[in-house]
Order: sequence, then structure tokens, then C-alpha cells
Amino acid sequence: MGFDLPTVDQGEKMRLPDNIPPVVYVPCTAHVSIVEQAVVDLRTTRDGRSALLAYSALDRLHTCCGDDQPWMVLPTTALAKIHESHPFDLLLMDVVIPQHERRSVHR
Repeated sequence: MGFDLPTVDQGEKMRLPDNIPPVVYVPCTAHVSIVEQAVVDLRTTRDGRSALLAYSALDRLHTCCGDDQPWMVLPTTALAKIHESHPFDLLLMDVVIPQHERRSVHR
């Protein structure tokens, strides 16, 4: 499931759909022990837009991204803060990443 995010004017908060879960599991680029060092793993779609992947449950993240995928859990309200620091065009929920496109990240 994907959500096209409405264009946001500078200083305006990102608006999320009403049916999004209260917390999401977000893939990161590397395993870290300090949460402030975590970097979200943005993806580029076929049409060139940037997408943030999010998962409604940890088992879905593991199934869709692989067991070695680094991740962090966030309250949905924190997605606006991520959008401010790492702008993205789409929020994609529970998307299966094909095996050949999964990140191979080592601890």
C-alpha cells in the first residue's frame, strides 16, 4: 500500500492518512547502537520519486526485507520529522522487496 504525500509548504507539517498505524517499523541503512545515528533507508521508485518504506509489524519487515535488515520503530508522528530532514515523495507500507534488491548490511 502506498500513500502519495500531499505537497507541503515550508513550515507546514506533513499530513498522514487517517488509517496509518500508531507505530511503524522503518528500514535503516545500518545497525547502530545509538538511535540518533540511525539513517532511514530511502528507496527510489521506477519513476524517480523517493519513497520511505514503513512496516506495520516487525514480522512483516523481516518477511518483506529480510532478517538482516536494520530497522527502528517509531511513532507515526515522528515520520514528519524524518520528512523534514530526509524529504521523500511517497510513504510505502508493507512492501515486499525482491530478493535481488534487498540491502546486504553487515553489523
